[in-house]
Amino acid sequence: MNESVFRIPFDIMYQEFLRVLLKIGFSSGRAAVCARIFAENSLDGVYSHGLNRFLPFVKLSAEKRIDIHAEPEKVASFGVLEQWDGHYAPGIIVALKCMDRAVAIAKEQGVGCVAVRNNSHWMRAGTYGLKAADAGCIGICFTNTGSIIPPWGSGEPRLGNNPVVFAVPHKNGPILLDIALAQFSNGKLQLHSRAGTPLPADGGYDTKGRLTNNADEIKKSKRVLPIGLWKGSGLAFMLEVIAVCLSGGKTTADLDKETTYDYGVSQVFIAIEPSAFWGADEMDQKIEEICAYYVSAAPLDAGEPVHYPGQGMKKTREQNLRLGIPSDRQFWEKIQQL
Repeated sequence: MNESVFRIPFDIMYQEFLRVLLKIGFSSGRAAVCARIFAENSLDGVYSHGLNRFLPFVKLSAEKRIDIHAEPEKVASFGVLEQWDGHYAPGIIVALKCMDRAVAIAKEQGVGCVAVRNNSHWMRAGTYGLKAADAGCIGICFTNTGSIIPPWGSGEPRLGNNPVVFAVPHKNGPILLDIALAQFSNGKLQLHSRAGTPLPADGGYDTKGRLTNNADEIKKSKRVLPIGLWKGSGLAFMLEVIAVCLSGGKTTADLDKETTYDYGVSQVFIAIEPSAFWGADEMDQKIEEICAYYVSAAPLDAGEPVHYPGQGMKKTREQNLRLGIPSDRQFWEKIQQL
């Protein structure tokens, strides 16, 4: 491990986040929720949307570009569909409330869908899929963002990285797919840029139009590669269209006019209750069969066995609880000085 990296116990990280949020005016309840989510994101190994996103979140909150006191509000409903306005409240608070509501509808009707406009950045998208899975529901959620991806066939960004999440409850731990439609999320690019490390695969183009795994070069060119090439470009486009249609919120074009990144995004939260068709044991057995067949594929590298989405999360969480959460010492000291 690099000498500048050390480990922070989960409780200490949580308490430090809590102290800072209380200091800048968060209510005790909201401060506790946001501090816990930031710390848990890092605990699960999603450092790009945990510890590494905390300082920007504090800055935007202190500058009142995030309204730390605003309350999300239901503005319309139709059957199992509800439309909410986030009123630029902390994205974590709004997203948790919206997924809670989608789950509540699903428990009554089988499916619940909540679309919200005017939300701020929700940090780790997978948080809300996991919330649905913890309640025994299949969770699906997605958001639009400011532009970071050029449409296929162009070099000019016009698409958000539009993260999408699928989560399924399972007795051995939730199955979780949490992906940005860019090959690497903006948070991941920032993480590798700060560390000076290459991306694990080509993530975009440099200023001369060549594929590269150098995060700094990609940031300069503003040409991020979509997953699946033209297919990812099309999927990012459709997720935004659906999010805006259901929420009545801002488009990527609107977000690009803002001075704050991802200020006023449009998001969708879907919960599906499968218990009407399955007993819990029967569904778990089927999921286990699917997972077992998937991981039985012979790995290309004997030291890297095949994993299904989310399989390593439990191991990472347990290791970080036992040893502490990896952090850059200078970055942690900046937080302590707030």
